[in-house]
Amino acid sequence: MTFEPEQLGQSSQELAAMLRDLRKRAGLSGVRLAARCNMSQSKVSRIENGKVRPSLVDVEQILRALDAPSSIVAEVSALARMANTEWRNLRELRRKGLGTRQAELRALEASSSHMRYFLLSMVTGLLATPEYVRASLAHSPADTSKAVAGKLERQAILYDASKRFTFILTEQAIRWPVVSPFALAEQMDRLASLTYLPNVRIGVIPLGVHASRNPLNTFTIYDASLVTIETSAGSLVLRDSRDVQSYLDEFATYEEAAMFDEEARGKLAEWSAACRS
Repeated sequence: MTFEPEQLGQSSQELAAMLRDLRKRAGLSGVRLAARCNMSQSKVSRIENGKVRPSLVDVEQILRALDAPSSIVAEVSALARMANTEWRNLRELRRKGLGTRQAELRALEASSSHMRYFLLSMVTGLLATPEYVRASLAHSPADTSKAVAGKLERQAILYDASKRFTFILTEQAIRWPVVSPFALAEQMDRLASLTYLPNVRIGVIPLGVHASRNPLNTFTIYDASLVTIETSAGSLVLRDSRDVQSYLDEFATYEEAAMFDEEARGKLAEWSAACRS
């Protein structure tokens, strides 16, 4: 099955209709299919009506219960993968407005309890000083005033004790010259101060520290339900449980390699002093 990136995430209704049609052709009721899959009948109904996005594991269970031929399994599995993956190109994000993007992120943060951020090349807006935020958006041809305000307003969630945050930053992300050396030192000082928040863990990975994986992209994991991956052309959203677990495993390897607490603050102080010298 071939598809355009823009089709990702738009296949839920088609998937629902195909699963419903396969069940009917197999001569099974929703109740019997649910029993074969060890699912509730209500879940099967919600999947077939497009009210719930099934995971790849759900789809595999259903196809196995229906004894679907291999050609159908391949087609439906590809459709399920598309339904659980979403591509947002930068042009579309700019068309909607960068302020709208901040509202979407605020909603994701509000609905999550533990957020994990792996930052490969830049400091994220939640941790950034106002000057860093403005500089990070300076290249955009669109009006960024709402986006700047949105990024700074979102920082209040760091002080919500019901939320947990783990940030892993590479030395490159921390020291990349987005702003002037003195402003960059202030950004490093802010990172150090945020390490004292009881619900926030900030780890740094200096150059030369060995990690068992080679990072390719910045990514964020919301609980164990969704991953966003940042690229220069846009962002990819993954919802399938096995994809999310893969990124949780990757994040854990970076967490093991990172410095935290006093060790992290010492390294940040060293880099901050270098910027001021």
